[in-house]
Amino acid sequence: MNSKNFFKVGIVQFDVRLGDVHSNMKTAFEGIRHLGDQGAKLTVLPEMWSCGFDNKNLHVYAEKTPAIIEKLSEIASEYHMIIAGSLPELPESPAEKVFNTLYLVDEDGSVAGFYRKIHLFSPTGEDTYFFAGNKAVVCETSMGPIGLMTCYDLRFPELCRILMDKGALLVVVSAQWPLARIMHWDILTSARAIENQVFMVAANRCGKDPDLEYGGQSRIVSPAGEVLASADKNSCVLHADLDFCKINEFRNKIPCLKQRVPEAYIV
Repeated sequence: MNSKNFFKVGIVQFDVRLGDVHSNMKTAFEGIRHLGDQGAKLTVLPEMWSCGFDNKNLHVYAEKTPAIIEKLSEIASEYHMIIAGSLPELPESPAEKVFNTLYLVDEDGSVAGFYRKIHLFSPTGEDTYFFAGNKAVVCETSMGPIGLMTCYDLRFPELCRILMDKGALLVVVSAQWPLARIMHWDILTSARAIENQVFMVAANRCGKDPDLEYGGQSRIVSPAGEVLASADKNSCVLHADLDFCKINEFRNKIPCLKQRVPEAYIV
């Protein structure tokens, strides 16, 4: 098998402790290093993994993000691994809100790209504390083109379709998806993989905040919809081997992407 098309990818699923940056970093870095020892080429972390949605103190945590990215860069370089996860980002000009930003660090330690969450979950007040992004992002990496999505974005199929059109062969999802709607998580991650014929590496958190329990069930899904690895509702690391040759094989077998009729879809 051509090693250029064959990759081990992993997820660190854990209970993101609200406001406890030190504990969260320790847990995340231990998981990343464990996957690095297993030879993982890519590791994905949950949404807002450094601090959780401690919304009233987001600026304090966002100020720590550059130092956290620097540490991720060191680990990425050490293990020759790509690392992705969502963190709070300060805006360029002083403001009351921050961005929920999914960073992707390449194996050489460079930041290959970042994506500011477009779809903010208004039922929990995300739009009150965060600015929305306005751009779909595909990062060119040492592993190939990787698309970026964050949690609630899964409910918007247009975004994942754009990522595929922009060349993504794999889409990472960083999430804090609640247990109450975990069935939707399972269905939507599989649907996005199948309809776009891409790999999905979807990292969810587990555990509880004061008012919400999270579902875990992080998963890695193939372009054919096969669940290659999945978690339960407990903290864990998981990984799977991906063969990128399978993307073209499946797209040729079921050529739905080539047989789209865009002019017929206009309302």
